[in-house]
Amino acid sequence: MNLYEYQAKRLFAEYGIPIPNGDVARTPEEAHAVAEQLGGRVVVKSQVHTGGRGKAGGVKLADDPADAQAKAKDILGLDIKGHITRIVLIDEIAPGGIEQEIYLAILIDRAAKKPMIMASYEGGMDIEEVAATQPDKIFRVWIDPSLGLRGYHATYIASGMGLPKNLWKEFNSLLKNLYTCFIGSDASLCEINPLVITGEGHLMALDGKVSIDDSALSRQPKLAEMEDKSIIPPSELKAAEAGVSFIKLDGNIGCMVNGAGLAMTTMDIIKLFGGEPANFLDIGGGASAEKVTAALEIILSDPNVEAVLINIFGGITRGDDVARGIVAALDKIDTDVPIILRLAGTNYQEGLAILSKANLPTAETLSEAAKKAIEAAKNN
Repeated sequence: MNLYEYQAKRLFAEYGIPIPNGDVARTPEEAHAVAEQLGGRVVVKSQVHTGGRGKAGGVKLADDPADAQAKAKDILGLDIKGHITRIVLIDEIAPGGIEQEIYLAILIDRAAKKPMIMASYEGGMDIEEVAATQPDKIFRVWIDPSLGLRGYHATYIASGMGLPKNLWKEFNSLLKNLYTCFIGSDASLCEINPLVITGEGHLMALDGKVSIDDSALSRQPKLAEMEDKSIIPPSELKAAEAGVSFIKLDGNIGCMVNGAGLAMTTMDIIKLFGGEPANFLDIGGGASAEKVTAALEIILSDPNVEAVLINIFGGITRGDDVARGIVAALDKIDTDVPIILRLAGTNYQEGLAILSKANLPTAETLSEAAKKAIEAAKNN
């Protein structure tokens, strides 16, 4: 789960990381009011879950409240890489201006299985270009989770970047707080870009990005409440409520599978034979009638779906129980979309007999099922 910038910075502030004063606005008039409270020049920033806002016109400086209102009017409704701006953040300008922009992030290095700190004295919008063209300016430190962050980690990074020595103590404290935030929030990423040296000679987080591990949201109720459900497609919301993993794609073959690996394989086989999967859908370890019904309703809500392939492997879940669940689910759903079923694993023969009795089309192998689904879609 990704937080908006304003949410990320408020979280940083809870952990003692300095951020600018500011507040969000959903209308130009609200932007005027916030800017008036802050006084002086402000920056108006689009709040969307994507990068490149500045280059897309989603970040603008404003000289006064009236200008902030006008800039907010320009930004609200702005489409940035498919993300529509519905909220803007009005922040005060960094005290004394900006002397230097720094990149700082803590993320999970999945290969090393450790948190990793990344930092560069060349922060800002072009950090990706720095990483590609001047990789020696990106400093990396891996943290042993059992030991945590140590003072020498901060010293190594500050020294390597060429951070002025008078800021080393402040940087040490900020990095420690960022790591505490990272661990305490079950984050997979905590990024500050830019972390700036202000004209008054202090460090301040002018931007923030935080990604929370979805699997940890059950123990992060406060953070879970921050999710903006208005931007989540209804099908994905319904999938989450039903306890299934669902991602919409652009094809016309709906897929319902148990197990993420099997779901990926199913999509690969469909593409191998010239078809296009309409979704990734993993119903998990069980295949109760209720879950199958919810999954099928989600798949069939996509008007592009012209056929459905159900591919179930009975492991701990028995094939005959799965078949009964599928039959019960299809009794509740009125559809003329052709559905092809492939069943394997524990008690699969008993399951196939149940499906056959219900006059449901089946396939013995996944390849056969994929071909039948593709052909059915063409003829539908």
